[in-house]
Amino acid sequence: MKKSWIISLVALLVVAILCIFAAAAAAAPTITEYAVTTVGSSPTGITPGPDGNLWFTEQNGNKIGKMTTSGAVTEYPVPTAASFPDLIVVGPDGNLWFTEYFGNKIGKITTGGAFTEYPVTTPNSQPTVITAGPDGNLWFTEFNANNIGRITTSGAVTEYPVPTAASSPAGIAVGPDGNLWFTERNGNKIGKITTSGTVTEYTIPTPNSQPIVITAGPDGNLWFTEMIGDKIGKVT
Repeated sequence: MKKSWIISLVALLVVAILCIFAAAAAAAPTITEYAVTTVGSSPTGITPGPDGNLWFTEQNGNKIGKMTTSGAVTEYPVPTAASFPDLIVVGPDGNLWFTEYFGNKIGKITTGGAFTEYPVTTPNSQPTVITAGPDGNLWFTEFNANNIGRITTSGAVTEYPVPTAASSPAGIAVGPDGNLWFTERNGNKIGKITTSGTVTEYTIPTPNSQPIVITAGPDGNLWFTEMIGDKIGKVT
């Protein structure tokens, strides 16, 4: 009786161990890479499109790419030469919107590949990160001009100066409070801007932390990276 009980226990343990290994094997990620058609194109920003494809920017290739989930790539040249398309996002109008860092424009591309470009008012503003706002507009940072930009889906641009001079706004995200939150890389601050354009700034405790990317966290706070501070920051 005792021997039979031990054999049964060992069998159960063996089954349990095999199940653990099988689950671990099933959970292991598989990485597949798909080549972009243009060599040296430097793909950078990427977002899922409303058409079920992935859309991405090609900084050095000066193109917007579309990739199916099976890996088929289609490229669309940006009309402005050497515009250096950077970040891309889906707009509230169902089109793809992207920043043109050196082209000093905000670009729009339909899922059919038709472009429209809108110049940013301030020359050499270096638009960087773009996000869809809670007000039905697109909001973006102007790294060199020290502004936060807003563009309507019809292309009207409004710029709001950041109070701290030469702060170099970089990342931007929608907060759970309905405002836009952004990083000030050289100003060492986190900024908040209402949809009506009122800016509030908060100084980061670590000097010269160089905050870069910011996102809304699952806890209702904003979380950001500190490139030189070597930290992850949180702001309520």
